[in-house]
Amino acid sequence: MLIQKPADILPSEITDRALYQRRRDFIKAAAAGAIAGSLGLPAQAAVRGTPLANVQKSIWTLDEKPTPYESVTTYGNFYEFGPDKDSPGKNAHRLRTRPWTITVEGEVKKPRTFAIEDVLKWGALEERTYRFRCVEGWSMVVPWIGFPFSEIARHVEITGDAKYVEFVSLADPEQMPYVRVPLLDWPYVEGLRIDEALHPLTLMTVGLYGEVLPNQTGAPVRLVLPWNYGFKSAKSIVKIRFVREMPKSSWMKSAPDEYGFYSNVNPDVPHRRWSQAQERRLGEFLKRKTLPFNGYAEQVAKLYTGMDLRKNY
Repeated sequence: MLIQKPADILPSEITDRALYQRRRDFIKAAAAGAIAGSLGLPAQAAVRGTPLANVQKSIWTLDEKPTPYESVTTYGNFYEFGPDKDSPGKNAHRLRTRPWTITVEGEVKKPRTFAIEDVLKWGALEERTYRFRCVEGWSMVVPWIGFPFSEIARHVEITGDAKYVEFVSLADPEQMPYVRVPLLDWPYVEGLRIDEALHPLTLMTVGLYGEVLPNQTGAPVRLVLPWNYGFKSAKSIVKIRFVREMPKSSWMKSAPDEYGFYSNVNPDVPHRRWSQAQERRLGEFLKRKTLPFNGYAEQVAKLYTGMDLRKNY
């Protein structure tokens, strides 16, 4: 290795001090961003959205401190916009949320297509602070805004043959660049048993923190089930089908040995690649114990009476 003496170094080879300092600042900022990403902290402030009117507090709400808005809206999964946790925040600005319609069909007496504006006129929206647990081990507490899914069922009058509900998300490669990549079998599909869907905790969500849903969190309407792992809560929904047979969800197709239909939060059953016994709340460093059904056992455990939730994962 050639070691140059100071006299051997040309003036043109000496880095300008200001440039050197900017490089150091860049490296420090990149390191800070990496640390923030690992903890679910915002690398930069998120842009706030439009306030929602006609919102009332719900009895179905937790008395827990919400996770910071910036953490919730800059860290998450939305594979249509990319596989990394910050991909939705970077790419979801492409999503056009107006006009937007939701088609409801299948085992119903009145199949209909609803414009999102019409849905928002059904009545007062509810704010519900829910725990939300991702299968990858991170969690958050979010004041979601929406209406019970049972309102959808009421408007279309489901028949006695409806045993399950299938949710279909938008899959538009022009707006969602990673739909061109076979990360999953697009469009994204999820499903619920009819009694899960009609449970009062099941929320069709149009906002959070008093504002309309940001694109990266599933705008303009998504599902939220607080006792299930997060991937059950389909985003940017365009179609709902009431069906007789159990739908095969996207993750069941992709990795059937890792993702089952029920997907209840069960700390006693490890994921194939990691434990589910603990979780890290976004914005916190230390882990906490994961609760069965994400802490909602009192409300929902009876839905699964007699089932082996080790096998029916």
